[in-house]
Amino acid sequence: MIDERTRKLAKLVVNYSVRVCKGENVCISGSTEASEFISALYKEVILAGGHPVLRITLPGLAPFFYKHASKEQIEKFPEIFDFIAKNCQKYIGIDTEFNTRELTGIDASKIAARKKVTSPISHYIVNERDKIRRCSVGYPCAALAQEAEMSLVDYENFVFSACLQDWKREGKKIDRILSRFKKGKKFHLIGENVDLKMEIMGRLAIADKGEDNMPGGEIFMAPVKDSVNGWIKFEYPAIEQGNEVSGISLKFENGKVVEARAEKGEEFLKKMIATDENSCYLGELGIGMNPKITRYTKDLLFDEKIGGTIHLALGMAYTENLPENETRESAIHWDIVKSMKKAKIILDGKIVQENGKWVI
Repeated sequence: MIDERTRKLAKLVVNYSVRVCKGENVCISGSTEASEFISALYKEVILAGGHPVLRITLPGLAPFFYKHASKEQIEKFPEIFDFIAKNCQKYIGIDTEFNTRELTGIDASKIAARKKVTSPISHYIVNERDKIRRCSVGYPCAALAQEAEMSLVDYENFVFSACLQDWKREGKKIDRILSRFKKGKKFHLIGENVDLKMEIMGRLAIADKGEDNMPGGEIFMAPVKDSVNGWIKFEYPAIEQGNEVSGISLKFENGKVVEARAEKGEEFLKKMIATDENSCYLGELGIGMNPKITRYTKDLLFDEKIGGTIHLALGMAYTENLPENETRESAIHWDIVKSMKKAKIILDGKIVQENGKWVI
């Protein structure tokens, strides 16, 4: 019997996050671990008068592809997926895994090459908000429960608690902080494992209140490209395509990563940074604000929302965070999370957060 919370989450995503309207094509993209949720979303789209389009993946196919695909196959642009994306008005991507390490050991250059090929579709889905509205949504599964070092029951409770909130009420709290950053320009992180300065385009800062992501709970903005200077070490590992990179240290000069080290996965880190011309610059500065997410789970969709953390994304910047005449495209958008429990956020010379607590 389906968990009633699954139905509630489907209703929330369809009616609040992406706001499906009558006659709209809605792409639902997910894997078989989320079959109950996919069914619930399908039904809610139908009830909203939309037309669901299913894009289902199967466990084990991605590692087979990267091991056996030819150069021609890796570089083949997926026209069918591109057609689906450009003919849908809403896109719901479900975050589950069958095996979080299935791409461990795969040549990182093949993954980077494929990302370059498919990046125009990703860019369209996340940046063309006037043409398509998207939401990435978390759903409990056994593999992610294992990564979080939780039982499946505990993980289910964690996921549904983080998602099934009163987002209008939480949104007001987030907007209060956002209003301060919209007036900001000079941003400084200082404390344990960090001394990093940058300029931000505060007027273009945005709050995620469960609309772009479910769970929501962050504010995010784009640093001025060449303004980032200093260094940072991340306490939390970064996981990308099944590769875990931990003990990451980055040094920036005039916006660019000039030194990158990691205690584990350093070669993968350096390959990702060298993906293209913008992958060595920061595309995003985000600040976690979800009150129900208080622990690290190795799932970025949740971890970047932890209160008392910041995250920096190498690579692509969201168009909505940039002035009209600027683009910052990249095949990667790789978020890395840092604890601010022993550090400060200083905005325009004034402390706004200290040891993970807001003082504004």
